Amino acid sequence: MTPEATLHDGAQTAPSAPSAPPSTSRTLGASDYKTLALSALGGTLEFYDFVIYVFFATVVGALFFPADMPDWLRQLQTFGIFAAGYLARPVGGIVIAHFGDIFGRKRMFTLSIFLMAAPTLVIGLLPTYASIGVAAPLLLLAMRVLQGAAIGGEMPGAWVFVGEHVPARRYGFGIGMLTSGITGGILLGSLVAVAINRHYSPEQVSGFAWRLPFILGGVFGLVSVYLRRFLHETPVFKELAGRRTVARELPLRTVLREHRLACVYVALLTWVLSAAIVVVVLYTPTYLQKVHHIPAALALEANALATLTLTLGCMLAGWASDRIGTRAVMLVGWGGLFATAYLFYTGLPGTPSTLYAHYALVGLFVGTIATVPIAGVRAFPAPVRFTGLSFAYNMSYAVFGGLTPVILTLWLQRDSMAPAHYVAVLAGLGFLLAFLPLAARGHAMRDGVAPEVGGGSATMSR
Repeated sequence: MTPEATLHDGAQTAPSAPSAPPSTSRTLGASDYKTLALSALGGTLEFYDFVIYVFFATVVGALFFPADMPDWLRQLQTFGIFAAGYLARPVGGIVIAHFGDIFGRKRMFTLSIFLMAAPTLVIGLLPTYASIGVAAPLLLLAMRVLQGAAIGGEMPGAWVFVGEHVPARRYGFGIGMLTSGITGGILLGSLVAVAINRHYSPEQVSGFAWRLPFILGGVFGLVSVYLRRFLHETPVFKELAGRRTVARELPLRTVLREHRLACVYVALLTWVLSAAIVVVVLYTPTYLQKVHHIPAALALEANALATLTLTLGCMLAGWASDRIGTRAVMLVGWGGLFATAYLFYTGLPGTPSTLYAHYALVGLFVGTIATVPIAGVRAFPAPVRFTGLSFAYNMSYAVFGGLTPVILTLWLQRDSMAPAHYVAVLAGLGFLLAFLPLAARGHAMRDGVAPEVGGGSATMSR
């Protein structure tokens, strides 16, 4: 494998060449916006399919487990099935990434969304425990496993796809925009949950309305499969195929042999990301209802506002990364998350206005998660980029993201501030990781194309 140069604060270049191609100063064009729009839309719909389950966890738990089961045990098993989706991510991610590094990014990028849409549609049609007994939670578990396998390929695939498409000087912005689109799936799920709970009575939600978000998600996902037909293979993979430098051995073997440090770094960053997303965004609506007895509609409305600011925060983090560097954004963002997490959780239940304001503020700093793929994509060279990112990201998310709701459910039996402590500790870890070299350096995205930082040339480091 040819050694590649690195560039400070995210700017990257390849080995010295006579001259850099014109694309080094290229700005976003119509084809770039099309790629970003279609990628982000697909990511929105796919992540909606994956997370809509958690917004109806209370209802699903009541319908898919025995009525005489203790409430805490029912909640634990409901989130256990949710966790199963995360535990399945590494398998799907490794398989999809393996073929993505060999046969191309686009094919796997389209396959992953199909594998998500079909199980989501099935969940919306599943019979409940009252109808088929223990088979109901087992079928639900099987669908969550399939969803997990799909999302395992989607997230890294989307980041690699966009990172290899956009102009070098807009690398951070491109990945930030895509991440905002993916988190937009959480926002969409939150808004749909608010609409369902506002429009239907609790009895109607338990009777049939809970099915509607899953059925809609499955249908929209299949539409997204069609839309992704209009995407093109990334220039990077075309160059690799043209030079016959596509991975020739099992890509995962190369990653484990030559890029172990990058794997550990991305895995730790993913742990921070999982704490921010799983705890603050996905787990907290149920926490607000169960621990602080905040009405479901109010909790979901506040969550929707926080998810909106999260989406904006991802855009801001990506934009700032191109101008002041990824390290600076990580230091400000993770430090801000540490402070605002305690501000939010110690202020509960508060008033509706303080709930909205504090939740929105912590959501904005959760947007720092955009720095994880910004640093993670460039942590691996092009021939094994998809596999390296997918392996490190999904293995970490499977362990930490999947087990977090279960851990918090048990921890809350002793300490009502468990979510605040967990998020704060991981935000501190993210702050420390910003000082490591990989936060500011990475492999070339494509030959001769070096992202620019702060509008000027970055300093090369070999």
